Amino acid sequence: MKAFQLVEWQQPPELREVGVPEPGPGEVLIKVGGAGACHSDLHVMEWPGGTLPYELPFTLGHENAGWIEAVGPGVKGWEPGEAVAVYGPWGCGRCRACRTTLETLCEHAAEIGAAGGGLGRDGGMAEYMLVPDTRLLVPLGDLDPRDAAPLSDAALTPYHAIKLALEKLVPGTTVLVIGVGGLGHMAVQIVRAVSPAQVVAVDVDAAKLDLARELGAVGTVTAGDAATDEVLELTGGRGATLVLDCVGNDGTIALAAASARAGGSVMVIGVAGGTLPLTFGAMPFDASVTYPYWGSAVELGEVLDLARAGQIHAHVERFPLERAADAYERMRDGALTGRAVITPNG
Repeated sequence: MKAFQLVEWQQPPELREVGVPEPGPGEVLIKVGGAGACHSDLHVMEWPGGTLPYELPFTLGHENAGWIEAVGPGVKGWEPGEAVAVYGPWGCGRCRACRTTLETLCEHAAEIGAAGGGLGRDGGMAEYMLVPDTRLLVPLGDLDPRDAAPLSDAALTPYHAIKLALEKLVPGTTVLVIGVGGLGHMAVQIVRAVSPAQVVAVDVDAAKLDLARELGAVGTVTAGDAATDEVLELTGGRGATLVLDCVGNDGTIALAAASARAGGSVMVIGVAGGTLPLTFGAMPFDASVTYPYWGSAVELGEVLDLARAGQIHAHVERFPLERAADAYERMRDGALTGRAVITPNG
């Protein structure tokens, strides 16, 4: 089968011929329906060699859904043909965090090294993907894996962040979403689905701001020098109770800090590598900054419930496996609206 693999650090991935894996005890082979292309993949591709605990080569794609193709010895309760989402972060499965299904906080992550399929281990940008344990599968029901793949990261990540601040989102509050890309367009919908808060969105792209309004944002702001003042005006001078920074560079983090209200929360879920000097006066009093990471398998199930109920949906642009490199170039150029999904099996 063909697989889109990272072969050498700071070099473009390659479409290579590899063998179809065979599931061993407890393992499941997935026929990949969709593998989302995430902006964080660009950072992994450009990482200096030796600084990530990943062995090359490995197949990209950590945002995956498909159909069970085959199960290994000892697997019960899962049948070939069943549509599933793959929970992306793979911990030890035994520590306290993993037992709560929040494998992003695995106590043995440093010993394990690889973070999951597509992050050090073979992911979903191939015709088939091997999943090492059934605990990492979540049933999709009637959702199409090609459209549902982004729900396992692009939706799960902002959902987890929003839940961390959910008790603050009472009527009359505002959530500011910075960056209406793969994460941000899901964040707008999730806020509207799970809280009474209003949404204000910021982006540099007018088309993405149009999408934010279509998805329920009550106000939009074009990124730039006047953005903070415009956000404050839209929030009656109070600022946002929750800021979801879906970019995470110096400029967006500064905007997030300046736009938060006293006692509010800033969640930086973009990974562009920005910093915020935490000096006196850098943030409103009693405001917090958090770097949430992905979410739990239980939360993924909740995200899928929202999708099945029609309350959220990913805006998807599909690419065949042979055009995976094109999808990343479109992402690098900021030319995508929503999420690019690689569809290895059509």
